[in-house]
Amino acid sequence: MAIYAIGDIQGCYPELQRLLEKLRFDPAADRLWLCGDLVNRGGQSLDTLRLVHSLRDNVIVTLGNHDLSLLAIAQRKQDAQARVNPELREVLFAEDAPMLLDWLRTQKLLHLDETIGWAMVHAGLAPSWTLKQAQRCAVEVERELASPRHTRLLKNLFGNRPAAWSSRLQGIERMRASINTLTRMRYCDVNGRIDFESKGAPGTQKPGMYPWFEVPGMRKRDTRIVCGHWSALGRFAGMDVYGIDTGCVWGGKLTALRLDGEEPQYITVDAEPHRKRMPGED
Repeated sequence: MAIYAIGDIQGCYPELQRLLEKLRFDPAADRLWLCGDLVNRGGQSLDTLRLVHSLRDNVIVTLGNHDLSLLAIAQRKQDAQARVNPELREVLFAEDAPMLLDWLRTQKLLHLDETIGWAMVHAGLAPSWTLKQAQRCAVEVERELASPRHTRLLKNLFGNRPAAWSSRLQGIERMRASINTLTRMRYCDVNGRIDFESKGAPGTQKPGMYPWFEVPGMRKRDTRIVCGHWSALGRFAGMDVYGIDTGCVWGGKLTALRLDGEEPQYITVDAEPHRKRMPGED
């Protein structure tokens, strides 16, 4: 059995197909970990969701900010849904949309497999979190999303406040802080306060801000973490963090990382020729 983590797909369906072919992915034996942002911008989000859903017994997904945005839009009235971009409209008004969105809503925000010594998240972890604390925060949100109360959370999903997670937070603010950390963070300060504006590669950030995995005094974690979200970071390996958002939707590559061997192994496919690179996008 092989276990592969795949970076941000963002509706890049042809590349996902080619990557699975290159991996010789066998649903009867292999497993996929998807780092989130399955949808938006690549042109074929509906086909991507349908493919991933068809493999759901062999797939673990951690939700990304674009996935949560789609779920939030699905709570709006139909006339508001009709004003979003054509790619997301195709998903929202598909005959199988209720099934796909209900399935997407029950996916994870953090996955930890202690057997192989890997964790997966879309964006990052707060510097004060141990992996167990991060799991608890993720599970709080996951339970709310999977419950009949999910509408309230999704309608209050957006916002840059609170900018840092704190154990003192309660209710919607607590869950929003967890979501912002797990699905939107790139840079933060020593207190975990997120810089939501900076998207460039390390070295371009504001003074006092650090890549989330380099914050001075951060909690030590002994588990390797695979993540996406940060196309300007690209393929990255350091401090037991492996970044695999290699900007497929911007003309880069779609990257898989094999997790079950002695050493992580990268497998990539090039983006389709029509995709245009736009540095600094998420």
